[in-house]
Amino acid sequence: MRVLVIGGGGREHALCLALADDPAVTYLAAAPGNPGIASVAELVQAQAPVEAARAVSADLVVVGPEAPLVAGAADEMRAAGFAVFGPSAAAAQLEGSKAFAKQVMADAGVPTAGHWVCETPEQLAAVLDRVGPPFVVKHDELAAGKGVIVTDDRAAALNHAQGHRVVVEEFLDGPEVSLFCLTDGRTVVPLQPAQDFKRVGDGDAGPNTGGMGAYSPLPWAPPGLVDEVVKTVAQPTVDEMAARGTPFSGLLYVGLAITANGPRVVEFNARFGDPETQVVLPLLATPLAGLLHASATGGLGSVGPLEWRDDAAVIVVIASEGYPATPRTGDVISGVEAANEVEGVAVLHAGTAMDDARRLVTAGGRVLGVRAVGPDLATARERAYAAVGHIHIDGAHHRRDIAAAAASSR
Repeated sequence: MRVLVIGGGGREHALCLALADDPAVTYLAAAPGNPGIASVAELVQAQAPVEAARAVSADLVVVGPEAPLVAGAADEMRAAGFAVFGPSAAAAQLEGSKAFAKQVMADAGVPTAGHWVCETPEQLAAVLDRVGPPFVVKHDELAAGKGVIVTDDRAAALNHAQGHRVVVEEFLDGPEVSLFCLTDGRTVVPLQPAQDFKRVGDGDAGPNTGGMGAYSPLPWAPPGLVDEVVKTVAQPTVDEMAARGTPFSGLLYVGLAITANGPRVVEFNARFGDPETQVVLPLLATPLAGLLHASATGGLGSVGPLEWRDDAAVIVVIASEGYPATPRTGDVISGVEAANEVEGVAVLHAGTAMDDARRLVTAGGRVLGVRAVGPDLATARERAYAAVGHIHIDGAHHRRDIAAAAASSR
């Protein structure tokens, strides 16, 4: 199978590593990829995903990021005759519009937070006064994981909405869980849950980011959680999308809060999450390419039970100076080779590039993800932080508490 991965971040690096390990994959390419992906896949430069797919005669195209999905990349490639893992633009509105997703959940009977859609500052002010703190305000459109504010500060909540249509939500109290579900528009196949760390600082301090780390499995997760979420959330949502005439195929990312009243949906995404993908895929023993191809071609109903390795994975994200507000780029990165030599570690590139002197430099906010796999969370965490210690980037920062509570509770 000839596979093309669209994207160039840490999630795509993780997808490429998993696909490169699949014996069914005879050729692997990425567009545009990154310097880390280049070690396992051919990098293809093309103006559009369709051109890249044609250039490599792809049997399967895997679209990583949300923006091209919402813009219709999967539709264009399907129209050109390619098998595509990723939803149509209409189905990707589950991520592209928070208000749309809430309406789908309401129609499907999916448990989620109460919400209010606000078009004007006056509407927002009235809703905030009615619901009271803590305030949860979300941009309705895509925002790269940084469109949400949770605050007790009314002025900050109002300021966050400037120039945006927003959705105000009831605050959901409880730990968050990310559950990825493969679907072909009918069948739902869940993966293993993970937990990510959205805030920039230790102890969940500071603003939201695209994700500063993650781990899997979750030793504290309620028994039967995955089956319950498939039954009450994922399958009803997939069925509702099909009934609307916009079937959802690809990856339905279910973001959950585990409340005192059970799981409640925080958000849907229409693609693999970043950085949770980086810790879920290395634990999946079932070959990945066949699963993604079955999703793209309507064959998930014939897929047997997934197999999982009895290991744990932790990833720590290293971010550039100024992230998430104003990330600095162009800083030289050193120590990646030494970090990769730590047992169980793979350094995944997210925002990197090669400068004119062929040095590895920062090219984005989240620069690297240092992932470690071990027999348990404590070991994986120890290995990840040992590897982080080898890497140097001027002004860079990372959280020091990724998976700390979960690892110590085991």
